[in-house]
Amino acid sequence: MAKISFLFALIVAFAIAIGSATKEKVGIYELKKGDLSVKFTNWGATIVQVVLPDKYGKLGDIALGYDSVKEYTNDTSYVGSIVGRVANRIAGAQFTLKGVHYKLIPNEGNNTIHGGPIGFSDVVWKVEKYKKDGHAPSIVFAYDSYDGEQGFPGALKVTVAYTLLPGNKLTVTMKAKALNKATPVNLAQHTYWNLGNHNSGDILSEEVQIFASQYTPLDSQLIPTGEFASVKGTPYDFLKPHTVGSRINKLPSGYDINYVLDGAPGKIKKVAVVKDKKSGRVMELSTNQPGVQFYTANFLKDVKGKGGYVYQPHGALCLETQGFPDSVNHPNFPSTIIYPGKEYEHIMLFKFSISS
Repeated sequence: MAKISFLFALIVAFAIAIGSATKEKVGIYELKKGDLSVKFTNWGATIVQVVLPDKYGKLGDIALGYDSVKEYTNDTSYVGSIVGRVANRIAGAQFTLKGVHYKLIPNEGNNTIHGGPIGFSDVVWKVEKYKKDGHAPSIVFAYDSYDGEQGFPGALKVTVAYTLLPGNKLTVTMKAKALNKATPVNLAQHTYWNLGNHNSGDILSEEVQIFASQYTPLDSQLIPTGEFASVKGTPYDFLKPHTVGSRINKLPSGYDINYVLDGAPGKIKKVAVVKDKKSGRVMELSTNQPGVQFYTANFLKDVKGKGGYVYQPHGALCLETQGFPDSVNHPNFPSTIIYPGKEYEHIMLFKFSISS
């Protein structure tokens, strides 16, 4: 989902000032395990690069991104970053919790998206741990969100751990602890994937299967109505594999919708399988979250990326596992409220492989 920020120069200056105040330098970090290599930056706890071979053994980068850290500080599409404190949209940039009405900062029309103008994607994270090699190379980023940041209540300690495991697996573990007040927390990892290579054009021929029988319908502002609807008979039905482009023309601009994942609440469940026949690459995703936002980079237009390649709409797809959008304003949705003494834990497991 695209980001619309106002006074962006001020925002970037403020975020860099935060990094200076915490004496955290913004850098690039790499993990390698077997055929899989992943690079990160602590600006936004962002995935910068994911390199692995195709069916011919040729290495390629399947994550959209930029050549320099400076370009990430100017990014307006959340490319590869961790978004929060609350991912996705909050209607009217407001909610009520325990009888207190909170007003947030709108950054998409009258609504708040991905935590506000200076969300977790626009701050410098501390590198808490960095283990380059061994059985499970990993990096842990940490961020302390203060009470009132972007209008959200309570101080929050957040960590994101990226770990490579044997078998070309990447795990993402997002944790958060509310320190003094109840607060909504809904983090998401916002990598733009193109299994053919980041510079290979659109993803309309990639085959997708999503293990969800329902989705949450939207109003004209892309805010959930609060209803649940069956995917059957709609372009949202990916219970059986379909190419992204097979029914995308039945939608206004592409996919940007939250799916209600099948499976037990809180348990690790399979989310989706993505296949690129030309490269042979396959990506499987599992999570413990109740939903996933399937987004086909509809608002990505004329964005200069790595090597000068210009990204366009449908040049990638995002699978953002999450709590449901605008849950704070829909009591019938799974709660995203975290109370002091309780820990938020969001697990993603990516498995990459090759098919003929």
